[in-house]
Amino acid sequence: MKQALIRYKTKPERVQENERLIEKVFEELRATSPQDVRYLALKLGDGSFVHIVFESEEGAGRLPELEAFRSFRSGIKERCLEQPLANDATVIGNYRMLGE
Repeated sequence: MKQALIRYKTKPERVQENERLIEKVFEELRATSPQDVRYLALKLGDGSFVHIVFESEEGAGRLPELEAFRSFRSGIKERCLEQPLANDATVIGNYRMLGE
């Protein structure tokens, strides 16, 4: 399973726009229900965002196929003060946060 954590900070005047675009991604995920993708997006108190993505080998690349995700990604550079930085992630511990 591929696991990644992405962090970035939007311009203060673009935070709500970014939230709406993320919400659209989750609407499309709920509508299409890909079983091989797990996705979490958080907004931190300082206005930055963190996305956590878990994809099985079969599910790798599914997010970019979503129309809402493509809309979210277009213009991300213009919305950000700090550009997205992606890192591979390894789960060290999990208590009821991730499905079994």
